Amino acid sequence: MTDHSKGSFFGRRVGKPLRAQRREVFETALRRLQPDLSHPAPWDLRTLFEAPVEAVWMEIGFGGGEHLLHEARRLPATGFLGVEPFVASLAKAVVEIEAERLANVRVYGDDAIKLLDWLPGASLDGLYQLYPDPWPKRRHWKRRFVNPVNLDRFARVLKPGALYRFASDIDTYLDWTLARLLAHPAFEWTAEGAADWLTPWQPWSGTRYEAKAYREGRKGHYLEFRRR
Repeated sequence: MTDHSKGSFFGRRVGKPLRAQRREVFETALRRLQPDLSHPAPWDLRTLFEAPVEAVWMEIGFGGGEHLLHEARRLPATGFLGVEPFVASLAKAVVEIEAERLANVRVYGDDAIKLLDWLPGASLDGLYQLYPDPWPKRRHWKRRFVNPVNLDRFARVLKPGALYRFASDIDTYLDWTLARLLAHPAFEWTAEGAADWLTPWQPWSGTRYEAKAYREGRKGHYLEFRRR
């Protein structure tokens, strides 16, 4: 498999420094919440979680954690692996996870490719990518996470029948994603009509990026694919 693990899918990881107290809580909690990729992954991902869970989903690029935490609270019997390389966003979610003692969430603060390659095959029940960076300039399209190599990664870790859900407000990235998923033999589009890609999955928490898009006059679209 082509090596796409050099961090080419995101830009600056560190923003403003965290306050001392927040940094201490964050660093302590992250040591507990972040899987140690120096050891082999468990064959059953459910054992990663403190809570007894029946299924495991991943969210790549969870931003401030609005959707990740909403789903973790709503579905305590589902384990959630959240990936977010940007430290400020990661810290915001980790502090909330720690404060609420959410036992069905683990997080990873680096490139999602590293975690995907660590996971055992057919180990995820579903995967979300919500409002990822569209890299709108043509010269940056190689940075888009949706590409044939990463779709092979998704296909490897998703169980048969598992779902991949993608949301964006950028028409060109939606067209890009739909074309590549339709061309991939491991996935089938679940939509039966226009309402299926114009309506969020329910119940839906939204994200801050989605809210920004609506404020600026753009609408979200929601694509769902099933692993064959």
